[in-house]
Amino acid sequence: MGWAEDGYPSDELSSRFQRPVSLINAPTIRYYISSWDEPVDRLAERIRDYWHVENKVHYVRDVTQGEDISRIRVQPLPNNFALARNLALNLYRDYGFDNMAQAQRKAGHGLSLLKSLFRMK
Repeated sequence: MGWAEDGYPSDELSSRFQRPVSLINAPTIRYYISSWDEPVDRLAERIRDYWHVENKVHYVRDVTQGEDISRIRVQPLPNNFALARNLALNLYRDYGFDNMAQAQRKAGHGLSLLKSLFRMK
């Protein structure tokens, strides 16, 4: 692989991935440029792995738990609240919830679910 004068690889692999989306009647097309010299199926696997993490963790933290709109800015509070959010997500998953929004709603309706999450009577 050669290097361009600005320090970037000069041989890039461009890829086009198309996937159906159930919410709209048109497929979603994404374009990727990469310097990885890998088979297309391995590149597609890397992309799926990235979006799996994004959808499973970051989306839940950003949207369901409102992390992006949080106005907590002064340290150490943002770190403390991030730990609390992670603890809640781990407890919900350990308890068997797949839908974190549903788990959060149920946990807000009383102490019975919260007690069972912490294995209390």
